[in-house]
Amino acid sequence: MASGKVVKAFGNLLHVKFSDHIRQGEVGYVDIGEAKLKGEVIEIAGDEAKIQIFEDTVGVEFGSDVEFTSDLLEAELGPGLISSIFDGLQNPLEKVAEEAGLFLKRGVYLPPLDRTKKWDFKPLAKVGETYSAGDRLGFVMEGRFHHYIMVPFSWRGMWTLMELSDECSGTVDTHIATLKNEKGEERQVTMVQKWPIKIPLQVGRKVKGHEMMDTGLRIIDTQFPLIKGGTFCSPGPFGAGKTVMQHHLSKYSSVDLVVVCACGERAGEVVEVLRTFPHLTDPRTNEPLITRTVIICNTSSMPVAAREASVYMGATIAEYYRQMGLDILLLADSTSRWAQAMREMSGRLEEIPGEEAFPAYLGSRIAAFYERSGVIELKNKEKGSLTIGGTVSPAGGNFEEPVTQASLSVVGAFHGLSRQRSDARRYPAVDPLISWTKYLKDVGGALTGDWASWVVRAQKIISEGDEIGKRMEVVGEEGISLGDLITYLKAELYDFAYLQQNAFDPEDANCPLERQKELFALIQRIFATDFKFESHDEARSFFISLQNQIKNMNFIPHNSDNYREAFAKVEEHLS
Repeated sequence: MASGKVVKAFGNLLHVKFSDHIRQGEVGYVDIGEAKLKGEVIEIAGDEAKIQIFEDTVGVEFGSDVEFTSDLLEAELGPGLISSIFDGLQNPLEKVAEEAGLFLKRGVYLPPLDRTKKWDFKPLAKVGETYSAGDRLGFVMEGRFHHYIMVPFSWRGMWTLMELSDECSGTVDTHIATLKNEKGEERQVTMVQKWPIKIPLQVGRKVKGHEMMDTGLRIIDTQFPLIKGGTFCSPGPFGAGKTVMQHHLSKYSSVDLVVVCACGERAGEVVEVLRTFPHLTDPRTNEPLITRTVIICNTSSMPVAAREASVYMGATIAEYYRQMGLDILLLADSTSRWAQAMREMSGRLEEIPGEEAFPAYLGSRIAAFYERSGVIELKNKEKGSLTIGGTVSPAGGNFEEPVTQASLSVVGAFHGLSRQRSDARRYPAVDPLISWTKYLKDVGGALTGDWASWVVRAQKIISEGDEIGKRMEVVGEEGISLGDLITYLKAELYDFAYLQQNAFDPEDANCPLERQKELFALIQRIFATDFKFESHDEARSFFISLQNQIKNMNFIPHNSDNYREAFAKVEEHLS
């Protein structure tokens, strides 16, 4: 292994004079006496390397020893990741707290996976047959999931299975198989493997996704739907409810696993997740929500240098489970703070700044991150998907800033949150006038044949209602025609009774797709009806009564007699 000496320091960036050979992205440790601090090589010039240290560099001196590991920054992949809480470098925070106490100490790095827990291994492969990277050798049960033990993804070429364990119980380090390649080289396989986090993990053929990812939020599922394997971003000003909406998605989205990546979020918000998730119930399985969740914590109070790595760590873990044929949702909150970490690193490297001092490669980095999503078809024709959603926190709610614009150019759906709607206590605060999706045609036919045209009509009604509302602010309600008022009232009914939900009500917080279909068909009937009223007051009175009836229906259990009665009353009101 190569070694070196510190010759200069600039914050978390160390200049190291080295001997032998090192490579970009390699991990190194600087010795400060009582601990060794982890860092990553981010630039090499001649015999001098620049290393980004992931912790506070107090104690580093001129001439401090640096040891290089020859390994890139990697994720450890194996049974035990689900339900775990890691920092941006995959340190298990619960174990770190046990060893270091309430306050994190520098230089404490623990194995991400439990080395003492036993797993019951069951073989699938056959001795004597050939396999390649990603092929399944056996599995263990991780909760309710088949966690497949695969040929390591970094192994190239074809490998002959020489030895495979029978059903046994062992730790992640237990030797379970021996394989030999075409050159006669033999290697052993355990239940754990590693993969560089900044290199996409994809073994299989990427195919186009068509299956809808329903979320339980009507404004998303109906108006701006998502597909499994797609991408979306949710920009909005501070306090508009981006994090709350992502918490909802992690609870109710129709996926197998959720990877929550808290990148630079306030510690209080992350603590709320850690406290509530173990006590929440997954509505699809009736199991604790934490049993399908992996949490990556790199809060605003933790070292900023590790923030840039945290989203890649989350993406790698998500890609690993996608290779098992599972549907994964990766939520990155927030990509703005990830971009700020890149800007800080770029400044220390003295790179030429781009717009608002962000690095010139900001757009390509964001695009590369979202491109790690998609649907993968495996060799056995199974499919796994990775859906990536990121929040953006533009200063002052300005959607023209670089991070938002770079995200908009690559994502498939845009759920823009507005300050006006959040201040009006409208949840979710997604603004239907500025949001959009590219997936409507992909999912519309699967819902009903007319779904896409229904959504287009609803969008038109909302836009027309907004324009009429602006005119009413100037000339008053009596200054517009009765027909325009009816259009405005239809738009208000759709927004108030359908697009808005009550996050505190057990029924309205999560609206299943079947219920949305029935209710949206009723809304379409209202849109298509040519109402005849004698006056503005009569029209307003009728729509307020209808609006309240539909709103109250949202709080009644869907399969109950009371819901059927309420639905029949609304139909009677329309006739």
